[in-house]
Amino acid sequence: MARELLEIEPRELKFVFELKKQSSCSIQLGNKCDQCVAFKVKTTSPRKYCVRPNTGIIKPKERIDFTVTMQAQHMMPPDMQCKDKFLIQSTIVPSGTTEEDITSDMFSKDSGKYIEEKKLRVVLISSPSSPVLLPVNREMKQDPCNENQLQKYRVLHGVENIPPPLRVAENLNCLGTAKDMVSRPDENVVDKKVKNGEDMKPTKDDAELNLSKDSKELKSELSVDSRLKEAKLIITKLTEERSTSTQERDMLKYELEVLKRKSFVRRVQVGFPLLYVCLVALISMAVGYYFHP
Repeated sequence: MARELLEIEPRELKFVFELKKQSSCSIQLGNKCDQCVAFKVKTTSPRKYCVRPNTGIIKPKERIDFTVTMQAQHMMPPDMQCKDKFLIQSTIVPSGTTEEDITSDMFSKDSGKYIEEKKLRVVLISSPSSPVLLPVNREMKQDPCNENQLQKYRVLHGVENIPPPLRVAENLNCLGTAKDMVSRPDENVVDKKVKNGEDMKPTKDDAELNLSKDSKELKSELSVDSRLKEAKLIITKLTEERSTSTQERDMLKYELEVLKRKSFVRRVQVGFPLLYVCLVALISMAVGYYFHP
């Protein structure tokens, strides 16, 4: 099938990246055919992103939006490059199909149906308050003599540590090789480079501190979980021992009662009855009186 089923706008997911903050973007899907189309959104990092809704039905010539939320990240990606990908699968379904009828088998290529697949890439955009842009001077390297571009970059991104236009060439030479740094006695340029390096250190230190804090929190949570598991095991053992002790106590009580009953029966059976003794006494008295009047 050469005809496209869905129209996707935009064709890439742009997130404003900030440390420890969520970021969201919306994608609009448009049904270009005269039949109902079911879609499903997949990603290479399902734990990192939340897609709502990730499946749905689009009626003919209608549009629907879905939102992708990137979870808060604790580390800055290198060079603000992200390798995550999204895949949007779509196929034609009969009219009257609901979202509850959507299954993973609908988007299986083994079923023989036409499955349209479109890939979207993730683009990260630095926020104006992001400290990552402070030590980066790529714009100046491309056009160091254009003062207007420097001023525009400074206004848009709030970069405070960009060297003055007259010192750009010297700063670039200082960043070139170690020999050039030794050969140039320009203290201002060296001081500015040191300042730029100092601006870079806090971001790296902050990231390391955040990592150490996160690792400590994870370790504490793991230790708490292990302690809770041990406490649960101890409680279960104690309850089992208590139940067994109660059963043994009940058995001992029962056996004690049985022994008491047996001893009482034996006591009753030992000796002669009182009536029997009285009769024997009367008979003996009568016999004695008869023989000895």
